[in-house]
Amino acid sequence: MSTGLLALLDDVAAIAKVAAASLDDVALQAGKAGAKAAGVVIDDAAVTPRYVVGFDAKRELPIIGRIAMGSLRNKFLVLLPAALLLSAFAPWLITPLLVLGGIYLCFEGSEKVAEWIRPHAPEAAADAPPVDALHLENERVAGAIKTDFILSAEIMAIALATMPQSNIWTQAAVLALVALVITVGVYGVVAIIVKADDVGAAMVRRGISAGALLVRGMPVVLKVLSVVGTAAMIWVGGGIILHGLEEFGLGALPHWAHGVAAAAGRAVGGGVVEWVVNAAIAGVVGLAVGFAAMPVLGRLLHK
Repeated sequence: MSTGLLALLDDVAAIAKVAAASLDDVALQAGKAGAKAAGVVIDDAAVTPRYVVGFDAKRELPIIGRIAMGSLRNKFLVLLPAALLLSAFAPWLITPLLVLGGIYLCFEGSEKVAEWIRPHAPEAAADAPPVDALHLENERVAGAIKTDFILSAEIMAIALATMPQSNIWTQAAVLALVALVITVGVYGVVAIIVKADDVGAAMVRRGISAGALLVRGMPVVLKVLSVVGTAAMIWVGGGIILHGLEEFGLGALPHWAHGVAAAAGRAVGGGVVEWVVNAAIAGVVGLAVGFAAMPVLGRLLHK
């Protein structure tokens, strides 16, 4: 009896070790996938605050909450099952879809650069009829969730492409963890950014001088975040395209980029330099692809 009990305990311990190793593997893969998708995540955090501009301060967090819930629905009800089906039945489609997503990222980033270079004149709204606040909020939320769907699709595709071959349960766990952590992280940061000026104003009312610095600093933070997000989109999109070319057997440009980056790293003696040069070349490629895609995608997406 005691021998059987010890054997059972040994089996339980072995199962626990396997489960712990599986959890570690899921966390490790999710971390790698999240890092690869960092450029898209930064842009998501940079884009979202604009959707609460013009609303009463009391509606800012509820609006962000609605967008976050829409993002979770996008990821868990549509994109995660689609990614698992794709991996199971058409894995050969992952790279083409990833490249299409990369082109879209380059297009979005290049449009922002073009807007900085030549800003659009503001449209006259003097004769526009008054808009109901709830209707405007619903429109903004719907637009934000639609944009989030595209960015989330790219995040999930990057995560799927980053994962090594594994069973469907591991894939599902990794994708679910990536989806949850990124959504909570992005919209948590957005909520902090949006409410930071209110916190600063409250601090000023209580005589805390640091509050004024917070109020004055947040517009700068938003501008920096916007620039970083745009650069990240272009760099990540260009990198995805270079990787896709290599996968399609068109490796001349990717191999040249790797060679130039490696030579720069050897010349200066640092892996950081190699990474910077690689990112810079990917950024140039991304910008070129984005500007080339603007006439077509701009018309298709009614931009």
